[in-house]
Amino acid sequence: MSATPHPGPLAGLKVVELGQLIAGPFAARILAEFGAEVVKVEAPGAGDPLRTWRKLHDGTSLWWRVQARNKRSLTADLKTPEGQEIVRRLAAEADILIENFRPGTLEGWGLGFDALHAINPRLVMVRLSGYGQTGPYRERPGFGVIGEAMGGIRYTTGSPDRPPARTGISIGDTLAAHYGVIGALMSVIHVIRNGGPGQVVDVALHESVFNCMESLVPEYGVFGEIRERSGGALPGIVPTDAYPCSDGFVLIAGNGDSIFRRLMRAIGRPDMSDDPRFARNDGRAAHVELIDGAIAAWTQDRTITEAIDFMNEAGVPVGRIYSAADILADPHYRARDMILDTVLPDGTPMPVPGIAPKLSATPGEMRTIGPELGAHTDEVLAGLGYGAEDVADLRRKGIV
Repeated sequence: MSATPHPGPLAGLKVVELGQLIAGPFAARILAEFGAEVVKVEAPGAGDPLRTWRKLHDGTSLWWRVQARNKRSLTADLKTPEGQEIVRRLAAEADILIENFRPGTLEGWGLGFDALHAINPRLVMVRLSGYGQTGPYRERPGFGVIGEAMGGIRYTTGSPDRPPARTGISIGDTLAAHYGVIGALMSVIHVIRNGGPGQVVDVALHESVFNCMESLVPEYGVFGEIRERSGGALPGIVPTDAYPCSDGFVLIAGNGDSIFRRLMRAIGRPDMSDDPRFARNDGRAAHVELIDGAIAAWTQDRTITEAIDFMNEAGVPVGRIYSAADILADPHYRARDMILDTVLPDGTPMPVPGIAPKLSATPGEMRTIGPELGAHTDEVLAGLGYGAEDVADLRRKGIV
């Protein structure tokens, strides 16, 4: 954590987070890392379910500690009039409100965009959901896994002889979070430049995935081609794959024309380097088995480290497949502050991911790890004009 906190590029920006689990909270986390003041509203008692996802330490998820870093935690029961009033007061002072409930949920609580926009015309509301705020599927519940499947990435992931696979992380939520941040910042710029109004940033999980699917649809529309699963290769881009070494696999990406020529000379195949059939990617794609076979014949007699050193010397993109242990041991991660050393409340050391992207003048930073449930309830409510007796009364009623 930063020893000398400094204002980030979003300092002064006020954000209210009503979301839970992954997409909404991840979007708010990014804003908080670059200086925005984020108040996370959680249900009294249990709080965000992410607090108990995956590995727990003293009852709290390590994932939560990262996802909620730099935020303040306020508890409020949004199903009660008093809890809804707290959100209205927060929204009245906020620049951005982020939520990822099923469409219509906030409207049922009197907290929809129209209601909050009437209180604060400059408010930007980021709404993340499975299928978006409109369309025939809008009311369906949607998680990342469903959005990934509908967006097309699951169909193309995995080996051809096996069922479609997940990527191993909640990539649909992650992509949606980043689109939410992009939309929020564009909308805030619009407010600043034009004096308003605020607007809705409508982010659907499946659209966030679909928008990254490259030429998937044009290829089908023009050629009737359906991109299938291709294991570790990138279909139609040659050569780029995981190749066998004596102690595992190495990734080699020789798909640039000049890079391909360097690669083939490096492995002792000048005949293929100079073959006019392989001068461009379309020609190489027609002979992928021949090219991959030549590369594999060279890598299989070498260790991963030997292959990496050799290819780096030849100027060919190459790398190992990193585990968590590899990441923590890699000096490049440390040199770029992508591993930060933090401490849990009981003093247990915990390494966490650093901040991206890197800004030269106003970098992001990690000031605090994710807080205990409701740790900032009193101070946030005081800032909204609630007196000590008011807060005590809300607490007696179980609203905060």
